[in-house]
Amino acid sequence: MSSAPTFKRLPRAIREQQMLDAAVRVFSRRGFHAASMDEIADDAGISKPMVYAYLGTKEELFVACLHREAARMMEAIAGAAAPDLPADQRLWRGLRAFFGFVGAYRDGWAVLYRQARGSQPFAGELAAMRARLVEVVAGMLDHALRAEGREVAETELEVVAYALVGASESLGDWLADHPDADPEKTATRMMNAAWLGAGQLLRGATWRPPAA
Repeated sequence: MSSAPTFKRLPRAIREQQMLDAAVRVFSRRGFHAASMDEIADDAGISKPMVYAYLGTKEELFVACLHREAARMMEAIAGAAAPDLPADQRLWRGLRAFFGFVGAYRDGWAVLYRQARGSQPFAGELAAMRARLVEVVAGMLDHALRAEGREVAETELEVVAYALVGASESLGDWLADHPDADPEKTATRMMNAAWLGAGQLLRGATWRPPAA
């Protein structure tokens, strides 16, 4: 009798998601360089040749993981922040979706914001994802300002959006390291820090350094 392992036949899309789930878990623990295709295949309960056949090389597999986790995050944020809501509600719901993603997909967060950050060429993938996120936040701010009858230069919107995204990413890293922390409470903390400043911006208030 043959001793070769047998695998239950599943639709390709489901099998690929299983492989990506396993790869995200392994990459989050090991990082790209230390992770092995053998470990990923073993974690997924499939053969290594099947991983290569479905998702390609380890580099291609890592990029596929980045794309899937980034898509999950962006879809959650975009789906939560409906354009017809008041400005504060849009920002709040976007933040709640963002931190909800971190809480629900801590391994995915680690792959996106920790493992990809220090590994070339993946840092470019992370930069592109952050640019899309900044674009979404800048659009939300612009929409809110226009609703108040004000317009702000594109550069100013971009700077504020980068500041909000950067602060949220830092707090997301904190949340990822504190499994007992509540994502919604974390979103509320970020909202308080962000909206007090954004609210002043909407009213046209600015801080200027004192004259020399």
